[in-house]
Amino acid sequence: MSQAVSIGAAHWMYLLGVAAIIVTMIFRANVVVPSILATFLVGLAWTGSGIGAVGSVFNASFVAAKELFNIFLVIALMTALLNSLKVLEADILMVRPFRAVMKGGRSGFLVLALVTYLISLFFWPTPAIPLVSAVLLPAAIAAGLPPLASAAVIAIAGQGMALSSDYVIGVAPGISARAAGAAVQAATVADRAMVLSLITGLIALGLTFWKVRGTILPPSSLHLVRWQARTSNEAELHEIEEQGSFDKAELARGTLHEEPEHAKVGSAGRLFAVLTPIVFGIVVALMVLPRLGLPLPTLRGGDAAALIGGAAALLMLGATLAKCGPRQMLETSADHVTDGFVFAFRAMGSVLPIAGFFFLGAGETAAAVFGGSAASTPSLLFDLVRAAEAWIPHNHILVGFGVLIVGMVTGIDGSGFSGLPLTGALSGALGPQVGLDPASLAAIGQMGAVWTGGGTLIAWSSLIAVAGFARVPVLKLVQLMMVPVLVGLAVSTTLGVLLW
Repeated sequence: MSQAVSIGAAHWMYLLGVAAIIVTMIFRANVVVPSILATFLVGLAWTGSGIGAVGSVFNASFVAAKELFNIFLVIALMTALLNSLKVLEADILMVRPFRAVMKGGRSGFLVLALVTYLISLFFWPTPAIPLVSAVLLPAAIAAGLPPLASAAVIAIAGQGMALSSDYVIGVAPGISARAAGAAVQAATVADRAMVLSLITGLIALGLTFWKVRGTILPPSSLHLVRWQARTSNEAELHEIEEQGSFDKAELARGTLHEEPEHAKVGSAGRLFAVLTPIVFGIVVALMVLPRLGLPLPTLRGGDAAALIGGAAALLMLGATLAKCGPRQMLETSADHVTDGFVFAFRAMGSVLPIAGFFFLGAGETAAAVFGGSAASTPSLLFDLVRAAEAWIPHNHILVGFGVLIVGMVTGIDGSGFSGLPLTGALSGALGPQVGLDPASLAAIGQMGAVWTGGGTLIAWSSLIAVAGFARVPVLKLVQLMMVPVLVGLAVSTTLGVLLW
């Protein structure tokens, strides 16, 4: 028998805020403003003081910033590393050898998916899309893979499969776990999100290949000539971009660089083109092998992020030294780090006030916002879920798909990450009530949010950039991927509920 829960004005204000944020997302608008206003109303209801309510607006974002700053730091350092590799042209050299194995459209499909996935896993799809588009996309088209199919492969492998797990950088699982509560570990969410993302992605890629298999042509340089003569539908892209609320497409466009036709990469570029994958391969091995039972120290969420960020920083210093020399590298390295933080806050800064509001749903983080102890501070969302327990279906499949759908709704604004505080908080509250692991529910909600808003199902997301680079209509790209991605999400959600 569940204990009676006392619902007060702060609970109703929190519920009103959640509803307002969801409605705002449905209308494809940015949710920062309703998040701030909802935080103010909850603070006013809880403290009974206008001064306290105004202070809670700042404190909520500040608490979120403290909880999530390691995520911003990892993004900044990884971006700084990529910028240093671009100067050496080592990033192009890391990818260019894969062009040689694109002998036909089918091999082009596989190579494009594999390389996009790996690059996006380590550097995020936003910088990966321009790199793949400059180096591998023309080779795949010349091998006989149609531009529309090529764009779908890039979006599914990068913005869907790699970003939805975000296994290496750890932004998405970090946000989901922190919102779900102290009992949920980011590493657990990351592991389960990785499995679900692979299931979803492999199914989506398989179904997409089945749909486009009849359009694959024999290799010919004429395919590339015809493709290069195309112009992307800029009017359509501009119209859709105006409807969106997230600037990842513009961020991706800003990182575009053309591959030099006869680029001579120096010895330093060749060194770091080899050294960088080796270093991060070792890091991933140290993250994964202990979980497979090998006698190695287990890296927790914070330890793994520290190892990734530290490795990125040291590689960045080495690459900058090799390019600039000892004296100039002091200034250039600082510029790379600054550019990395600019990118991190442009890409993720709007998440802070959103996460700050949803952190009010858990007693531990709410206490940090309002002051006092966690024991005396209500867990607003958890209390609401317990009060509504009689109306919550205890069928695990229904609950799993419910969290998935909530995640997909939050992705409608074209962001992907802005809904993770909600799906994480909802999973932490629902899981114990229905007998499901909150980490599994958080991973399922993460799939719905990122696959939808990250750039596979929503035309006004960074999918615009993929369509622009591939010179194909973005709405046709959405139509091609819609059924494969939805089938993949349905299968992965069902298996996720049954497995865990």
